[in-house]
Amino acid sequence: MCGSRITVDVVTDAAGRVTQYGHEVRACALGQASATIFARGIIGCGRDEIVEARDALAAFLGGSVDLPPEWPDIEILARARPYTARHPAILLGFDAAIDALGAANG
Repeated sequence: MCGSRITVDVVTDAAGRVTQYGHEVRACALGQASATIFARGIIGCGRDEIVEARDALAAFLGGSVDLPPEWPDIEILARARPYTARHPAILLGFDAAIDALGAANG
């Protein structure tokens, strides 16, 4: 990848829904913007919802679907669709949270 990094901390309730979220982002402008957008919508989500949103965002960025996933402000990233080299940085916040939730629940 381009050297982008994100470290996340999550706290979940007994049902596995995120109640608290924090991150430290070292990424390009698109990675930072995406991580901020991601953070706005994660509270109350479970791992499955985040995986679904991540997969839908990847499909949208890749052009296989026309509409972005339902996530607060995610449509802002539509202009990044042609820049495929930046897609991994855009997905990084989702991926890191999915990994963190998998580790917390596994």
